[in-house]
Amino acid sequence: MATLPWDIIVDVLSRLSVKDLLRYKSVSKPWCSLIDGQDFIKMHLKNSMETGSNLGVVLRDCDLHWVDLESLDSAVKLQHPIGGDRHGTEVLGSCHGLLVLLNINDVVALWNPSTRRYRKIPISNIEFPDGILPCFQFIVYGFGYDPVSNDYKLVRMVQFFGNVGEDSFDSEVKVYSAKSNTWKRIRDFPYYLRYKHGFGVLSNNALHWVVSRKPLSDVSNLVFAVDLVTEEYREVPLPEFEGESFHMNVEVLGGSLCLLCNYVSDDPNADWGSGSDHVDMWMMKEYGVRESWTKFCTVVPSDGIGPFNYVLPIAYLKSGNQVLMNKNGEKFVVYDLESKKAWDKKISGVPHHLETCLCVGSLVRLDGDNEPFGWKLGGEDKKKKKKKKKKNKKKKNKKQSKKKQR
Repeated sequence: MATLPWDIIVDVLSRLSVKDLLRYKSVSKPWCSLIDGQDFIKMHLKNSMETGSNLGVVLRDCDLHWVDLESLDSAVKLQHPIGGDRHGTEVLGSCHGLLVLLNINDVVALWNPSTRRYRKIPISNIEFPDGILPCFQFIVYGFGYDPVSNDYKLVRMVQFFGNVGEDSFDSEVKVYSAKSNTWKRIRDFPYYLRYKHGFGVLSNNALHWVVSRKPLSDVSNLVFAVDLVTEEYREVPLPEFEGESFHMNVEVLGGSLCLLCNYVSDDPNADWGSGSDHVDMWMMKEYGVRESWTKFCTVVPSDGIGPFNYVLPIAYLKSGNQVLMNKNGEKFVVYDLESKKAWDKKISGVPHHLETCLCVGSLVRLDGDNEPFGWKLGGEDKKKKKKKKKKNKKKKNKKQSKKKQR
């Protein structure tokens, strides 16, 4: 390897896993400097995102788990810097290998599970409007990257209700900048958020939510975006739908914005978990262009997926013709786009309740990150390694001592 041209060495290294790269830092000082350099970190991230390699699915139940997307063999528990509480930790977003975590004590942290480096985010108090009780509110978050200012941003959106039955609301929106480590308030969000859980869906440097014009509206027929570069709002043009009796959700698949139209079953005897007649999945091939919407699949229970309330796409599998999906937050299924058939995907160690987000293994770090914490993807913790080494040494000495006695 030492005889190869330097540019070939760089190219080969940029295609390896983070686990291997962290190990290869000890090969030589030039290799260490290369792997720690921002240019290489960006190159490695670009390769991973373009080829779909080094991807994992983060599962959130009471604990956090990681499932390697290529092998899909087992879920490994993640030890993270703000855990330890029985109420668990929420994942607020994922971008470029960084996760935003929130625990029950309102501690928020940016964490890279591949390198284990993290940073706690300062608290920003909620500014309640006059006449609104503190309990009448809900909070959603979204996380992404602003390529113009080279900054990672966390958006916090708070909506306040008026009195019960009133068709009015107020909002407060703040943006955290990782570069400046500060929060700032931006213009209030003009629409009502339909879903109180989950986080803004990241696509094309913008965060997306399903909204309605008023709280008492039964129809969620709008998708609005927060542009992370301009920090302005915009409406996303929608396709021509078939009918109106569906629940709409927004997701991302392969980097493209997707709409899920979940048509509810009209069977009055349908059990819980089988309330959907079918789901149409639309993909926006060219962001912002209405005509580029394409219905890329329709999932029905008879496809082999069985009865369901909802299905959410997570990621393309290696073949490119199959999509890993989350069914009812209970199990993984694989859907084949060519045969239009689906089947359960059993993965050992998966928790009973599934909240999922996709995360790429990366070397991305932020200025002022704390030292690595907890379990490292694909490797053991240093303390554990030391302990194991010490134990093995004791065993070896014991054996040698017995031999001498003989």
